Amino acid sequence: MDRNSVIGFILLGVLLVGYIVFNQKQQTTALRDKARQDSIANLNKPKTFTDTSSQASSKPDSAQLAGEYGVFANAATGTEQNIVLENKVVKISFTNKGGQPETVQLKDFKNAAGGPLMLVEGSFNRLSLQLPVNNHTLNTANLYFTGSQVEKGADGTQTLRYRLSVTNASEYLEYIYSLKPNGYLVNYTIHAVGMEKALPANQNTLQLQWNNENHIQEHDMQNERLNNQVHYSNVEDKHDYFTLQRTSHEKFDTKLHWLSVKQQFFNTTLIASKDAPFNSADVNTKVPVSGNIVGQTFTTLDIPYNRAHDFSYPVQIYYGPNHYKTLKSFDIGLENIIPLGSGIFFWVKYVNKWIIIPTFNFLSGFISNYGIIIILLTIFIRLLIAPFTYQSYVSQAKMKVLKPELDELRKKHGDDQQAFGMDQMKLFKSAGVNPLGGCLPAVLQLPILVAMYSFFPSSIELRQESFLWAKDLSTYDSIMNLPFDIPFYGNHVSLFTLLMTATSLVLAFYNRGMADQSNPVMKYMPYIFPVMLLGVFNRLAAGLTFYYFLSNVISIALQWVLQTFVINHDKIHARIQENKKKPVSKSKWQERLEDMQKRQQGMQGPQQRKK
Repeated sequence: MDRNSVIGFILLGVLLVGYIVFNQKQQTTALRDKARQDSIANLNKPKTFTDTSSQASSKPDSAQLAGEYGVFANAATGTEQNIVLENKVVKISFTNKGGQPETVQLKDFKNAAGGPLMLVEGSFNRLSLQLPVNNHTLNTANLYFTGSQVEKGADGTQTLRYRLSVTNASEYLEYIYSLKPNGYLVNYTIHAVGMEKALPANQNTLQLQWNNENHIQEHDMQNERLNNQVHYSNVEDKHDYFTLQRTSHEKFDTKLHWLSVKQQFFNTTLIASKDAPFNSADVNTKVPVSGNIVGQTFTTLDIPYNRAHDFSYPVQIYYGPNHYKTLKSFDIGLENIIPLGSGIFFWVKYVNKWIIIPTFNFLSGFISNYGIIIILLTIFIRLLIAPFTYQSYVSQAKMKVLKPELDELRKKHGDDQQAFGMDQMKLFKSAGVNPLGGCLPAVLQLPILVAMYSFFPSSIELRQESFLWAKDLSTYDSIMNLPFDIPFYGNHVSLFTLLMTATSLVLAFYNRGMADQSNPVMKYMPYIFPVMLLGVFNRLAAGLTFYYFLSNVISIALQWVLQTFVINHDKIHARIQENKKKPVSKSKWQERLEDMQKRQQGMQGPQQRKK
């Protein structure tokens, strides 16, 4: 066997060992995730009793109840009953089983099918305490509380109490919920009296279990799952998040001020007091194979417990829309869950906060049609950059006048790009032309274009708002659903996206004279790029693609008007010829480039003589 064969076998062995190690690691991770998900499912199952007697009994005996539920044995069985708290915007149905919210309806919104928008619905959802009882963990979601009558305050606030007695009436666990006449915020207080006797002596925290299941609310399940995230903020107001599709488990050992499960346009958030934040949190997530369930989160929050005889822990729960102004009014940074700019484009969120959102809110204050609002917003933005746009077109006109001379320079120097660049700079300098003058509007528009890319898909104001053929400006405007899926495009046809692409191509054709025709990349890229983006924008919000389409139309119209009726090419040509006659002062940078070129030419001379 020769040396090459030996090396080949060694490399194959290394690859085989690497594959085995990698595969084992993947299997271990999969098993760990499965075990975690199985434990979540088991914790969510209600307690059941096994009848070991010869005759089946409909009720467990007292000894079995005492062993399973300890001091809470009296609450092990009961009849489920519901009580409703309701104001102008939200309707919450509570159940005495667990003393927790069972359903939450947002009254001002509908789901994509036109039915009521249920933010909380289904047996997976849970808000309860996990208590150590008889060497195992007991979940209060499986206990039957005693509910009070709804108390109404002078200001219209509704209060509901659910009490769970221990061994006597003077010792109990109580959940108190209150809802004001307006708003999406629910005050939730965990109140314990005499519970220090029922809990272990070393118990200094309580575990709050919060399960959340998000059902589909919009037209596009894929987009909803991309926006199904867990956001959180610590006591130092540092905000971060992760997406359910990418992260199955996250543990926080730092104190948290709030934790939010965000959907595309709605969220449910638990907010702790600044004086008593959550000690830590453990979040498990799952994205089931389901056409109805977007994602599931299973969260355990550690709350501080000082073992006081009369203990209270206040929490606020937000059930509501991702509306920027509403979330910002809480002054806790909750508005940061709305994706107005992140990653390398984090800075565009300031464009949204300081320019786009105030303008949008101002226009929506007296205009109800959001298509017209987008038109006016587009015109406003174009007016802001109008002076720079004009200078850009003047610069393009100057470049057009100089194009014949530039073509002569290309013929003169051939493949010597360095010599061509030097003479090109001299020509621009003598003519008084700034070659970067046409780039300034594009640079100024970039933050706005990126800001719009973030703003429109996350703007709840556009949700289910129609304009022209688009039934919902917050999602794609499909005019045709295809019976098959086209790679990199999708299974539907968005008309605004087609119009945006078409006008981008017209704009590229209109500016073809400005591109370097000798460079194939520069020559064809303006035509290739819009087609490449066709598949990306086909799934995006109709409001966004309509804005880009409208902006392209305005650009085409402005160029035609300015180039035809405003900019005088003869005057520009005459001015350039006059500038050429003026003495040109060389900058230090230009002098250095010329010296460098002379040195290179001097080095090339001896080399050519040697040849």
